[in-house]
Amino acid sequence: MRWWHPLALAGFWTLVGLAFAGQLYLTQTKLGTPVSWAFAVTRSLADWYVFALLSWPALRLARRFPLGDAPTPWLAALHLVAGFVFSLVWMLLRAGVAVGLEQRPFAETLRHALVATLVFNVLVYWVTIVVAHAFGFYERMRERERRGLELEKRLAESRLQALQMQLNPHFLFNALHGVSALMYRDVDAADRMLVRLSELLRHALDRSEAQRVPLRDELAFLDRYLELEQIRFAGRLKVNREVADATGDALVPNLILQPLVENAIKHGLASMIQPGTITLRAARLPDQRLRLEVEDNGVGLGQGQLGGTGIGLTNCRARLRQLYGDRAQLQLGPGDLGGVRVTLELPFEQADRA
Repeated sequence: MRWWHPLALAGFWTLVGLAFAGQLYLTQTKLGTPVSWAFAVTRSLADWYVFALLSWPALRLARRFPLGDAPTPWLAALHLVAGFVFSLVWMLLRAGVAVGLEQRPFAETLRHALVATLVFNVLVYWVTIVVAHAFGFYERMRERERRGLELEKRLAESRLQALQMQLNPHFLFNALHGVSALMYRDVDAADRMLVRLSELLRHALDRSEAQRVPLRDELAFLDRYLELEQIRFAGRLKVNREVADATGDALVPNLILQPLVENAIKHGLASMIQPGTITLRAARLPDQRLRLEVEDNGVGLGQGQLGGTGIGLTNCRARLRQLYGDRAQLQLGPGDLGGVRVTLELPFEQADRA
């Protein structure tokens, strides 16, 4: 038991004793043999503090042999014997207290207790045992709920890690494919791209355990990725950022923007001859939500292959569902410049408050 249980027991039995003191005081007054309030309190607290003392081993016994851990007949016999022992010990202790407080003979007090309180004491014992089992059931229920929540949390984390592990090889494969294609056109550019790729992978490994990161860290990682793509596109890729300062501390899922940008480049800009533009936007909405947008000026939904079912978008949707449930959404639509705009909305939560 925890350290505060003895204090709680003492407080409970004190309240019971005061309630019975009030009953004794009013009953004697009504019968025409009034007693003082001090006498009523002393007499009642003497009775119930002995119960308080004996309730401690009774509760320990109930916790030692809870329902379900032993056959019911055996438990019934155990508590039947323990109840009579409890009653007998109470009478002996109460007779001893009466000798000290009330100056009454021990034998006389014990005989009176045998007649007047034997069954009542057993009843108090059984009430104590029932209450102990009720609290035991409650604690075990709460423990099962806690373990269930812990298992759900671990399962969700495992799913998120699996999704992220699925995403990282996909990203690495595409990056290496870009390096391979560049080797035939510009060896120096391919070399620079490999250096940037190693830096990017090191940065990704450093934060691979985090499920959510501040938006500024996510954008910093995205800048490294876009450097790779700008090398590959040889000056034909432009990046615009319209990011509100108030969104820098907002928590976002780790690596949530990179697959969106990768899709925009692969399906929207890669087949274009003219320069392409990627626009990144971040804004805090009035209803405590964060809106992120990735827009390109590419071929658009009509001609492109962007159907929203690729591994990148599928992973993004699955991770949002795991982290936020129905509170986050990802939508695709036409952009202002003829390409595709991907809009992501999720609850706004600052990193320093998480």
